[in-house]
Amino acid sequence: MQLYLNATSPYARVARVCLYEKQLIERTELCWCDPWAADSELLQITPLSRIPTLVTDDGDVLTESLLIALYLDAQGEGESLLPHKTYAETLALAGLGHGLTDAAFNVVIGRKHNGHEVDTTVLGSRRLKAIERTLATLDAHPSVLTGNAERTLGAITVAVALCYLSFRLPAFDWPNRFPTLQAWHAKVVECESFAMTAFE
Repeated sequence: MQLYLNATSPYARVARVCLYEKQLIERTELCWCDPWAADSELLQITPLSRIPTLVTDDGDVLTESLLIALYLDAQGEGESLLPHKTYAETLALAGLGHGLTDAAFNVVIGRKHNGHEVDTTVLGSRRLKAIERTLATLDAHPSVLTGNAERTLGAITVAVALCYLSFRLPAFDWPNRFPTLQAWHAKVVECESFAMTAFE
């Protein structure tokens, strides 16, 4: 398999963590690229030029981090990232994590191209409020309150989103503002799959 990615994409990091968790990293060639480049090799693989993109051994091209994660879960070894007994709950948590990533990523991109004044627009304000609401929701989530740090797809997606917030938007200061969430996060990321995929 081949995974097209870069070192700062939270979406690509979800896929990389899953590769480690499912013991597939040794079977996968990591193809580092710039998805914004007009001459990117990625454009020859997918017209979307989005990362992560996974090319399977059969030549199928998969995009979108959660879809790639589902594929890797079915191909790899070890415990499922989507336990049958908590399937819906895991997907719900993954949805929160993915949505948090989307909001944070779009804040970063918006500021990069239009400056901080973009935060005062309707869309900019909506993204910031979504981040705040999601952090509060996660801080009160049953998995967080019980300290359940099982690395399901839900926990992985949320943990990566929180790492991305600290990396790109540290002013949110979520670890100090949400100590319960921080304690849960610290347990989830205490493993090789997160250590080996840290943002650079």
